[in-house]
Amino acid sequence: MAAPSKKVFEIFVNKIPWTLATKEMKEYFAQFGHVKKCLLPFDKETGFHKGFCWVGFTTEEGLNNALQKDSHTLEGAKLQVQKNIRNFEGPRSSKDAEYD
Repeated sequence: MAAPSKKVFEIFVNKIPWTLATKEMKEYFAQFGHVKKCLLPFDKETGFHKGFCWVGFTTEEGLNNALQKDSHTLEGAKLQVQKNIRNFEGPRSSKDAEYD
C-alpha cells in the first residue's frame, strides 16, 4: 500500500483585509477543496498580518478549483489569488506566523 502523499498544492493570496485571520481564510478556501495549511505572516511591530498568505490544498483539484474562480471577495475586498510558484519553507519562528 502506498504512503499518503505529502505534496501540498499551494496558492498565494494577496490584498487580504487586516480584519481577516487564518480561520476565516481556511473557512473560505475550504469550499474549493480540503485545506491542509494556511500561513498568514504577522508583523512583529504592528501585530497585524502582512496582507498576504499561502493556502495549501491536499489535492490538485482543490488548487484548480480556487484558481478557476473569477474573483475572490471577502469583507468587500477583492483578493488576488495565484498559484504559488516558489516553495515556501515555513515560518522562522512561531512568533512570525500563524500556521496550521
